[in-house]
Amino acid sequence: MDAALDRRVRERANDCCEYCRLPQSAYKFRFPVDHIIARQHAGETTFGNLCLACPRCNASKGPNIASVNSDTGKIVSLFNPRRHKWRAHFTWAGPGLQGKTAIGRATIAILAINHPAAIAVRQALLDEGVFPPG
Repeated sequence: MDAALDRRVRERANDCCEYCRLPQSAYKFRFPVDHIIARQHAGETTFGNLCLACPRCNASKGPNIASVNSDTGKIVSLFNPRRHKWRAHFTWAGPGLQGKTAIGRATIAILAINHPAAIAVRQALLDEGVFPPG
């Protein structure tokens, strides 16, 4: 990926993970740019198919684009930062993220967004008054 495209993705995301909203400033290493639709599923390296993801969300998501809804047994898409509105699918409960929709709940589960280590980081950021981002 060229530097200009990388920069545009980071600027659009305001240097925050587009899944869990963790700010880049809270992490030592530079966040990776994620293919929302993985290349192995014919996802292209284009501005419209890229998002900024923290290392935990990026590694947990992998090439996944959907999950099985545990309540209904039906396939549900994961959150797509280019197609979905974050606030329509998620809400904060302190340092924990809650899913408002099947998409939100599936994304939280697959990306391990409420893993205890992630909760601890977000709680520390809350205590500092720098989370969640605006």
